[in-house]
Amino acid sequence: MSPRLSELHPYPFQKLRQLFAGLAAPAGLGHINLSIGEPKHPTPEFIKDALVANFAGLSAYPATQGSDDLRSSISDWIAQRYGITAPNPASEVLPVNGSREALFAFAQAVINTDVPYKPVVLSPNPFYQIYEGAALLAGAEPWYVNCTAETAFQPDWDSVPEDVWARTQLVYVCSPGNPTGAVAKLADWERLFALSDRYGFVIASDECYSEIYFGNDKPLGGLEAAAKLGRSNERLVMFSSLSKRSNVPGLRSGFVAGDAKILEQFLLYRTYHGCAMSPTVQAASAAAWRDEAHVQDNREQYTAKFQAVTTKLASVLDVSLPDAAFYLWAKVPGGDDLAFAKRLFTEAHITVLPGSYLAREAHGVNPGAGYIRIALVAPLAECIEGAERIVALLRS
Repeated sequence: MSPRLSELHPYPFQKLRQLFAGLAAPAGLGHINLSIGEPKHPTPEFIKDALVANFAGLSAYPATQGSDDLRSSISDWIAQRYGITAPNPASEVLPVNGSREALFAFAQAVINTDVPYKPVVLSPNPFYQIYEGAALLAGAEPWYVNCTAETAFQPDWDSVPEDVWARTQLVYVCSPGNPTGAVAKLADWERLFALSDRYGFVIASDECYSEIYFGNDKPLGGLEAAAKLGRSNERLVMFSSLSKRSNVPGLRSGFVAGDAKILEQFLLYRTYHGCAMSPTVQAASAAAWRDEAHVQDNREQYTAKFQAVTTKLASVLDVSLPDAAFYLWAKVPGGDDLAFAKRLFTEAHITVLPGSYLAREAHGVNPGAGYIRIALVAPLAECIEGAERIVALLRS
């Protein structure tokens, strides 16, 4: 077996099961799970219908590059959503089996270990665990850029030493961020682009939460930022997914778009990787990318939950409405996120994810410590009840 497997950390939910082992929940109180970022809104009927109408696709091997129709639907959506020139569907768009799979595979294709130094992959901290695992299994060194309240939960790029930048081959960006919901501003992108121009690293922009926002304040995307700054997509790719946008996490459908030269090589990798998307899923995905009505309805459901819950929780926790996404990043009283998560489970039968499980000790601090991630994915009434239980517990 690869010795690199031993470098992987337990996944946060494995740690959570271990944390709760042997604990008893209060009798007679139903469980409210606010820990897992899994969309729970119903899948739109028209997407199900598109799947059924295209079952004939199961009889054919799929092309790794995907169908012309799917790539065109994605290209059109990018142009409409971000107000930029549509990417070339033939060379600048590549369908993938969900952003998680692609974010991992991308590092395996990008990282070059045939160099006289240890390659570095930069990641925000806290972070989506796939970034770290992808770096380790690609033979690179993960380097964590802390995101704290003092930096508006954006990575502090200026804290990265010169010698680390010199070894950096890939930078993961997550905007809107998991778990904080923070959105990178144009100035943040401008700084990162300048660093990429100087050191030559590739930027992987994870934007899977981009369609969950409040009002008309659409999160800025990486390709959009490049266009606003009058630059090309060189060394820049974005990752997006239908999972959160369209409530189809089981469909495993997303895309990568951006630098044509990089995508040409990534397509070559994926051809050998054997990860082509089913033609049936491709047809349903194209239908989903072409419809915005269900996305607006989805946003309205999340907005209703955030409006109902955030104010309640803010009366007992240090928490506020995020820029986007469906998480609340709450600072806990006392500063011990593990103890607080255990207390919520044993006294209120609520499960949340301790923030320290989503980050690493880096530069003398774990920036997730003292926080919990609350995923508002359950139905409205359940989210409200969960908030009320937390308020009652902390006021008792």
